[in-house]
Amino acid sequence: MSIQSFTDHELVALYLTGNEKGLETLLHRHKSKLFSSILVIVKDRALAEDVFQDTFLKVIQTLKKGQYNEEGKFLPWVYRISHNLIIDHFRRIKKMPPASIYYNEEGEEIHPLDKVSDTKDVYQTGDESSKRKNNIRDLVHMLPPDQREVVIMRTYYDMSFKEIADTTNVSINTSLGRMRYALINLKKMIEERKVEVSF
Repeated sequence: MSIQSFTDHELVALYLTGNEKGLETLLHRHKSKLFSSILVIVKDRALAEDVFQDTFLKVIQTLKKGQYNEEGKFLPWVYRISHNLIIDHFRRIKKMPPASIYYNEEGEEIHPLDKVSDTKDVYQTGDESSKRKNNIRDLVHMLPPDQREVVIMRTYYDMSFKEIADTTNVSINTSLGRMRYALINLKKMIEERKVEVSF
């Protein structure tokens, strides 16, 4: 049985027995998503790399101290650690940047809504489909940061509202409320601007 087929839980258990391959596999499995989520907020590749390294140092320390528990999934737990480190950093410099766009592991700009597709796209030309997605992308950028963050986590990372709540340190009801207001605001902006969008 290949180590790649192990669950996150099994890889953590493997690492705790002293097998470094457990952590190495976890790191490889989640590096892209975690690094992208850090980079979108800090908007600086060098700082994102520092936060990423600090996050995994904290993960290692917590695992070695036996303080990790299986209340949630491994990735949302790691997201929470990185989120707290980012908040600590910006508290120190007293400046919090707005979340807007995401980057892939190569540092190229991507957008969560690029992955959103619809069967109607089959009947649209590439230009029409791209224009409509650009329209909704622009509207998402206009949302308040907390609403935009929930839309992005839900759309790009396919995270549950519980995972979003855990990652952003709010209640599930708050996450749901932010998503609801985001959708209301998007609908209002679509009607006001009479734009064609593709979800």
